Amino acid sequence: MTNPVFRSKAFQAPVQRAKQEQPAGFQQAPGQQPYGSAGQAGTPYGAQPNLSPDQLANMYQQPSATPADTGRMTYSSVINRTSMVFLMIVAGAVFGWTFANPVHNMGLYFLAALVGLVTGLINAFKREPSPLLISVYSVSQGVFLGGLSAMFELRWPGIVFQAVLATLSVFAVVLALYRSGKVRATPKMTRIVLIAMVGYLVFSLLNFVLMITGVVDGAFGLRSGWLGIAIGVLAVLLASYSLVMDFTAIEEGVRAGAPERYSWTAAFGLATTMIWLYVEILRILAIFQQD
Repeated sequence: MTNPVFRSKAFQAPVQRAKQEQPAGFQQAPGQQPYGSAGQAGTPYGAQPNLSPDQLANMYQQPSATPADTGRMTYSSVINRTSMVFLMIVAGAVFGWTFANPVHNMGLYFLAALVGLVTGLINAFKREPSPLLISVYSVSQGVFLGGLSAMFELRWPGIVFQAVLATLSVFAVVLALYRSGKVRATPKMTRIVLIAMVGYLVFSLLNFVLMITGVVDGAFGLRSGWLGIAIGVLAVLLASYSLVMDFTAIEEGVRAGAPERYSWTAAFGLATTMIWLYVEILRILAIFQQD
């Protein structure tokens, strides 16, 4: 998968995960009674204890345990954690927007971007999800996005509303297509997208170096004019396919019975993709209005 957040075994199919988790030469733990042997009070495992007919009837009338009852990840838990993450991003964005000042508060936004980058990398490659680190990432990214958005809004009034609306529209369309079954992640397409993302990352780093060294001018460096728009559209397509892969990983995690704590991982993965998508759309709109 292109998103390293979902590399955990928790987001794999049950059979595949079971094969990977089964150790070679598996042996029974010391002191553990084998299945079918006598349990407490001499009752074999699998046999019903001495219960009255009324007790047995009441037992079988009880509802089956749901994934939530057994501490497993569900779509509801993913939605709840994702809502919490996005609320923290919005709260940070409101703070960043309120104190937006390119001259006096540039250090604040640089620090927020740095904290978001570091915690994002840690969360992406961490085996177990950390709600605290994910929360720090969400707030810091929100502060950075709030300041960035306010600066764009000062130069091009109305651009932030357009970018937010376009981002939510892309998310809704991709989700609808995925739920209808018309769009699915395939191994071949995933490899193509991965190669394209690596190329895009290399170009972005090169463009950043050329900008800070003064080799190229302009607010977006090489990403100006129609070339910048074309690259931005490509980035939006890559981010959209990344959403498809996020949805696929979440579906597999729910089907595999991943522990409920991995709902934080799913929320973090969706947040990183949505932030990337928003920034790319914001930049495309700015290039259009700049030209």
